[in-house]
Formats: sequence, structure tokens, C-alpha cells
Amino acid sequence: MFEGFGQEAFAWFEGLERDNSREYFTRTRDLFEREVRGAMEAMFDALSVEFEGEIKIFRQHRDLRFSADKRPYKDRTYGVLGGYYAAISSRGLYAGTGYYRVARDQLERYRAAVADDATGPELEAALAGAGLEVSGMSLKTAPRGYPKDHPRIELLRYKWLVVGALLPAGDIPADAALAHVGGTWRAAQPVIAWLNEHVGPTTLEQRGRYGSG
Repeated sequence: MFEGFGQEAFAWFEGLERDNSREYFTRTRDLFEREVRGAMEAMFDALSVEFEGEIKIFRQHRDLRFSADKRPYKDRTYGVLGGYYAAISSRGLYAGTGYYRVARDQLERYRAAVADDATGPELEAALAGAGLEVSGMSLKTAPRGYPKDHPRIELLRYKWLVVGALLPAGDIPADAALAHVGGTWRAAQPVIAWLNEHVGPTTLEQRGRYGSG
């Protein structure tokens, strides 16, 4: 049964940020498994009653093979349910969805639809209605082939699009956590519907994306 995220969970991440070592993780593993990963799994199980899809909680260990950063552990614990994402860290509980690290053909379709005066305003309206934070890797200038003064230049500069919201760290009861994550995912559905209609899956090599509609 999901009982929420207590102060212990956020304190664990604060400790990890101070001491990202195997010694710290081993010493506090029982707390991590109970208050962090275990609570995250229970939250996703509770949300799966409404939201369909496979649940996957990602491993805490970082892949160090090609990274100059040799810290062994991620500073957040996260998972997906279908195309929806949630993560807990020292900052709080984040929920979001979108298209993440899209392939070249998806990016081309995204920008064409954003630039179009018929479909671009539909995305602006969906984002405004969702009331969520928009994030994603963004160019510093206009993408090639688009004018710098385009009315939707900020959206055109994104290389992928994610929307979400953060519930700040603290004692987060189960009902507050479920309301935040579930509410965020529901609010994002018009944005995902737009992306599914105008961008869709890649026809090239499959890349990761959060949003699946």
C-alpha cells in the first residue's frame, strides 16, 4: 500500500548528494528500498488503476562506461507508466510526459507543425490549458530554415518537448502525491494528443520518448 513520501526519503537524497559513494548507498540501502524505491513502486501501482501501460522503475546505478562523471548513483529515482514519467529527488516529486530525445524525422514533423498557422496555435492552446512547465533541449537561435522572428520561435527552438510539474520536497502524504502526479498526467493529455497526431512515432531507429498517448 502506498503511504506517501516522508522526510526520510528526501533526507536520503540530500545525503547522497553529499556522499555519492558505494559506502553511503550500502549503509543506507534498507532505507532507500523502503522509503524511496519501495514507495515509488507502490505509487505507480496505485496510479496503474487509472493509467494503462507497463510500469518500469529504473535502476539507481549510473552507467559509467562512457561518462566523465564517475559518481556511481543517480541523484533521482524515477520510473514510467506507459508514456508517463515521475521522479523523486531532493527537490521533490516531479511528474511529466512528452516526447523525449526524438529522432530526426520526428523533429522535422514537430517543427513543421509548430510553424504551421493552423496547427501551431493548437499546441500553444494545449500548453496554456495544461498550465505545466515546458522543458526540453533548446537551440540558442532559430533552427535552420525558420525565421528568428517567427511568432512561435520559442517552441520551434525545442529539440524535444516535455511538460510537467514539481511538488516541492517535504512530508508528502499518499493522497497529495497521487493527486499531484495523476493531475499532472491528466493535464498533459491534450499536449500528448497534439504530439501523437502531428509528430507520432519515428520511422527511423527507435529512440526513447516519454509520451505514448
